[in-house]
Amino acid sequence: MPAKVAIDRKVPPFSRPATGGRTWKLGDAAGSNLVLYFYPRDNTAGCTAEGAAFRDLHAKFAKAGTVIVGVSPDTIASHEKFKAKMDFPFELLADEDHAVANLFAVYKEKSMYGRKFMGIERSTFLIDGKGVLRQEWRKVRVPGHAETVLAAAKAL
Repeated sequence: MPAKVAIDRKVPPFSRPATGGRTWKLGDAAGSNLVLYFYPRDNTAGCTAEGAAFRDLHAKFAKAGTVIVGVSPDTIASHEKFKAKMDFPFELLADEDHAVANLFAVYKEKSMYGRKFMGIERSTFLIDGKGVLRQEWRKVRVPGHAETVLAAAKAL
């Protein structure tokens, strides 16, 4: 297991199955900033709103030299349907074994209605074109988040 990520340190290489029938690897974003956002589940209210916010600002992220990639433990089949339904212009990665979530320390114990379970803590990471983690947002609240990340990407 590679070391966990840290601000101002290079992110260890990783790859995951992605929408579009390919395998996406960290190196695919080399030379561009990367927004890597982790979300709990396809087709849920918060995750849909978050993805839609990134989708709606996609052109502005692209203008800022920034690639967006979403990650959740859902299957590729689920991701393909979610991406098509929401018309996302970016790829979604299937992290079914939580390897990338563990690398970024976002697979955590959560609690709902008194029941404890393991799940993804909604989090976003901004990685520069050299693969160095520059900023992170953990325990994300969706409203206004994509705009905050865009401002940070433009500042890189």
